[in-house]
Amino acid sequence: MRFGAKIVDLACLNHFSRVINTIAKLAKSCTLRLTDSKLYFILSDKVANGGVSMWCELCQGNFFDEFQMEGVAAEHNEIYLELVPENLSRALKTAQSAKAVKIKLTNKHCPCLRVAVELPSLSSSSRIVTHDIPVGVIPRRLWNDFREPRVPDFDVSIYLPALKTMKSVVERMKNLSNSIVIEANLSGEMNLKIETDLVSVTTHFKDLGNPPWASEDGYQSSVQDRDLESMAEARIDIKKLQQLLAGQQVNPTKALCNIVSKRIVHFILLHEDVSLQYFIPALA
Repeated sequence: MRFGAKIVDLACLNHFSRVINTIAKLAKSCTLRLTDSKLYFILSDKVANGGVSMWCELCQGNFFDEFQMEGVAAEHNEIYLELVPENLSRALKTAQSAKAVKIKLTNKHCPCLRVAVELPSLSSSSRIVTHDIPVGVIPRRLWNDFREPRVPDFDVSIYLPALKTMKSVVERMKNLSNSIVIEANLSGEMNLKIETDLVSVTTHFKDLGNPPWASEDGYQSSVQDRDLESMAEARIDIKKLQQLLAGQQVNPTKALCNIVSKRIVHFILLHEDVSLQYFIPALA
């Protein structure tokens, strides 16, 4: 089992750092899955996470100048590691003006991801700052716990308004309530609502558009018969939504959410070579 990668291009390095910063804001601990073409950061929906789950996918070719990995076996050419993303985020903070960054899986006293940052120097010799980030190697028998989540059979799918706008609305509402209702319909309308004994606040968004989803038979089954005006809604933990909006540095070109009434809200943020899915379960 071996893994080594190198980033030289500064724009790629900064983009990679932003993705890691986003992951660090969303998950205290997560699983890093390495294949020969992609990296995945996975948070599975255990009760300890409050039922929240995350799936972030990156194409390695768009970030790394060199990338070599050998999985646990020829027929299972993958590596699964448990890590604290904040540690990786901190290591990359020292690399903002680096000439190159190398990441390597090592095993001296314990398995570690070694991040070696080559910094510019005035002399001919380069300065290298090394960070060893402890990781846990996840055995093959547990890999099935980290499968890609299925896109739920949603009632409504809708593009999100500008995330900055949404963030400022949610931040104001957070001071008034612990939960928020997200409701949307197939006419491009979405409302964010809080209701307490003292106050009821609703923010309306319209003309957002609804993504065209196709399943095997051409339509998402629950959507095709649905009244365009009727709202699907889910009440979720407002802190979890705020965490997603405040933490994201991916700056997506497309952001959308799928609502399964009273069950789950599934957010998808897309940016060229990165896709981030985030699932927040509905409160009872």
